Amino acid sequence: MARKKKQLPLLDKVTITDIAAEGKAIAKVDDLVIFIPYVVPGDIVDIQIKRKKNKYAEAEVVKFHEYSSIRSIPFCEHFGICGGCKWQILPYPEQIRYKQKQVTDNLTRIGKIDLPEISPILGSEKTQFYRNKLEFTFSNKRWLTNEEVKQNVVYDQMNAVGFHIPGAFDKVLAIEKCWLQDDISNRIRNAVRDYAYKHNYSFIDLRSQEGMLRNMIVRTSTTGELMLILISKIEKEEEMELFRQLLQYVADTFPEITSLLYVVNNKRNDTITDLEVFTYKGNDYIFEEMEGLRFKIGPKSFYQTNSEQAYNLYNVARNYAGLTGNELVYDLYTGTGTIANFVARQSRQVIGIEYVPEAIEDAKINAQINQIENTLFFAGDMKDILTQDFINEYGRPDVIITDPPRAGMHQDVINVILFAEPQRIVYVSCNPATQARDLALLDEKYKVNAVQPVDMFPHTHHVENVVLLTKRS
Repeated sequence: MARKKKQLPLLDKVTITDIAAEGKAIAKVDDLVIFIPYVVPGDIVDIQIKRKKNKYAEAEVVKFHEYSSIRSIPFCEHFGICGGCKWQILPYPEQIRYKQKQVTDNLTRIGKIDLPEISPILGSEKTQFYRNKLEFTFSNKRWLTNEEVKQNVVYDQMNAVGFHIPGAFDKVLAIEKCWLQDDISNRIRNAVRDYAYKHNYSFIDLRSQEGMLRNMIVRTSTTGELMLILISKIEKEEEMELFRQLLQYVADTFPEITSLLYVVNNKRNDTITDLEVFTYKGNDYIFEEMEGLRFKIGPKSFYQTNSEQAYNLYNVARNYAGLTGNELVYDLYTGTGTIANFVARQSRQVIGIEYVPEAIEDAKINAQINQIENTLFFAGDMKDILTQDFINEYGRPDVIITDPPRAGMHQDVINVILFAEPQRIVYVSCNPATQARDLALLDEKYKVNAVQPVDMFPHTHHVENVVLLTKRS
């Protein structure tokens, strides 16, 4: 006999008191901490507990009794469904206030080290249309909202192009307008969708992996260049001919596209890093510019997705590095060498290390484009490349700049940094929690001298943070 599922409680008139991680908010009821999405401090709501542990629970709102005085009206019609931009309901000054608090809380509670006064967060001048890259997914299963299900809404067209719904990998929310990227992105996506509808193109079934159209990536740059990558599953020549017709339609309709590329992906996953990219029209790259430097960006290249804030972030990192032109700088997790090339003119030499070989090739090309001759780039796992033997061969760095992934730095990497004993470490992080953990490990030889949060992603809970550490006497 099946075990009867325990009924979780519905709680009345609960007051939201604070903001938590992952874009959720907090309420406390009888010492139980409850995490709730799509609410802000000051809201009074009825909530349904969805998941309960000993010390915390997760819930969702079933009714609003009173809206907070600080609540904003969401500007996007897809708010609350697509899963992105969860902080639209917080005014931007409140968003950056909570991000500042997030950095402070993580560094003090997790790091537990002596800290200077944390500088006020650098907010983003653009809070809409600030991204330079978006990826959209095609699917033959359109996501229906709860309201649409209740009303038995039936669409003539169940194919959709948009964003994956969290927790439903095979369904896609049809996006009409996204506020994250220049509006050209919306116009291209909707034009491709309408052409596909009109000519009966098949959209991928993400379970059976049948169907032609898979993904679409739009990249823009501050130079005005525009890249579109269309990704399809092609198994027959007649499908390839249909695909070419779509590409030609896009080329004719959007002459502003300077790089029109395509990928044939017949795998069961969406990654294109291991696939060949073909050029249909224009170049196979676009350029980004920063302080007179030009960075070549290919279809697989990484570049910070908020170009204007990336400049502010790198400027903070360079200022913290205190370069005079005589320093040997190690740039760890260099990616396509953006930071390395950005600081090279103020350094004696910069050595960049990155796991992805293609990214290192981009870094070398970007150095050549900008006639930078004092950089060296190495590809491989950081903990395998950055060893004591490596430092003995290439020299002890005066400055280390490190910008690791969200997981932070491996213990072996931290050990080698402590062995290298640079005078200064500039730690750029997209996750203040793992950054705080690493700062505690570096504390035996290094003191935190400055902290500068930077908001790269308005309307989300994500925050970048730059920390300067100096060697203890």
